[in-house]
Amino acid sequence: MDMVLGDLLVEAKLTEASFQRARPDLVLRYQDVHSVFDLERLTDGQGRFEGYQLLRGVLAAHHCATRFALFCDGRRGDLIEAYHRVLGAVRSCELRSRLQLVSWQELSDVLPRTVQAFLMQKYGIAPTGPFFV
Repeated sequence: MDMVLGDLLVEAKLTEASFQRARPDLVLRYQDVHSVFDLERLTDGQGRFEGYQLLRGVLAAHHCATRFALFCDGRRGDLIEAYHRVLGAVRSCELRSRLQLVSWQELSDVLPRTVQAFLMQKYGIAPTGPFFV
């Protein structure tokens, strides 16, 4: 987990390439993993689990009865697709309702101008909303 904001657990991706893959023994050791996920939907062709960091975040949200959000670059379709793959494997609609995906572009809309400028200069992330000045 990259940060906790009140009852929100956050995995923040800016420069990382992926969410990591994990061997089955690493994933299957977690409490409730079988009741939280339809695990067959999460394996790659070699038996490893894709989206390991997301799986851990969802399991933490389940265990703590809190929310989980992924902050990622809206231009990263691969990360967004991985998030939706994990979301689709969550068995409980109540838990799914506590999972969120937020783009850095959306976040930038409401951040201070100095932070907006930093995101633009360092990562090419520009605000998307009408409030950017």
